Amino acid sequence: MVDAALAATDTVRRRTRQLPARVVVYLLLAGCLFAEVGYRQVWHKLTAGLAGLVVAGPSENAMWQARTRLGVAPLRWLFDLLRGPAGPAGTAGVFWCRLLVCAIDGTTLDVPDAARSRSVYAKHRCNHGGSGYPLVRLVALVACGSRTVIDAVFGPTSIGEGGYTRRLARSLHAGMIVLLDRGFDDAKLLEVLAGTKAHLLVRLKNNRKLPVLRRYRDGSVLSQIGKVQVRVVEAEITIATTAGRRTGRYRLATTLLDHQRYPACALVTLYHQRWEIETVYLELKSSILGGRVLRARTPPGSLRRSTPCSSATRSCVPRSWTRSPPTAAMSIPTAAASPPPWPQPATRSSWPRA
Repeated sequence: MVDAALAATDTVRRRTRQLPARVVVYLLLAGCLFAEVGYRQVWHKLTAGLAGLVVAGPSENAMWQARTRLGVAPLRWLFDLLRGPAGPAGTAGVFWCRLLVCAIDGTTLDVPDAARSRSVYAKHRCNHGGSGYPLVRLVALVACGSRTVIDAVFGPTSIGEGGYTRRLARSLHAGMIVLLDRGFDDAKLLEVLAGTKAHLLVRLKNNRKLPVLRRYRDGSVLSQIGKVQVRVVEAEITIATTAGRRTGRYRLATTLLDHQRYPACALVTLYHQRWEIETVYLELKSSILGGRVLRARTPPGSLRRSTPCSSATRSCVPRSWTRSPPTAAMSIPTAAASPPPWPQPATRSSWPRA
């Protein structure tokens, strides 16, 4: 898999080096799994299973030069290879009414508080003093049933989640149902997403006023958001905990207009699956990264390598690892997941170029 990535991106070097390109790729992936240690310690973990063999001992500077020489293209290619639903039809939660259940949402990741980082990525301001580190915004399209990443985009927080979501429209297609939070309740954005033929289920903002065009027996109503015709479902959801009970009102809009095939109650139940994307971000930020900042300090080149590397790692490591990260030496993988079933144009990529 790694050799194929290097060949496809024309990053194979004829000159034999202490750190060949394929080894550097494994080093970067291992660096995401062992975020608590420096690259020298990552190297020791990566080669711990090679006892009895002559193993190179590269310096920190040699590793930095090797990472810079490699670039981001092989990691971008690996992500494009590994991303996808990765769940058979029989897996619980993967499909609903023969539609692939997906969700789109955003999060932020901390980057090093260095001058060059701050020139591209800003700190977040709030009433509690703001963030301690500059932030990069990450917006992903995730298959809820398998918690696998289908596509992802990232960049400065000066661009909102809606702006990045428009770039994810390239990965939407017929046969999907996409769950969205109320932050994505924007008429123009919904028009773009609905134009991909994927179906939508989005929570509406409280102040959204909609015309009632028709009422159905299941309690839903036919309405219009911009140029998109939708069914609107209202529901009260009560959560009971040891601290008491809390009831919230939800208004959901969907492009599934058949009230008999897709009844209101089933749609409300389905919307609960949107929280699976929050679990994906928990695994990426807490289990893999351990709440730490991304490693790279030099945008726009090396810094942009950290996020695709973390996402590629999140796409290929077993889910059991993300719940309990390995502490022993890592075994270098030799087999790859199957490519996504849809076409992968060579010119399409989520990652900004250095």
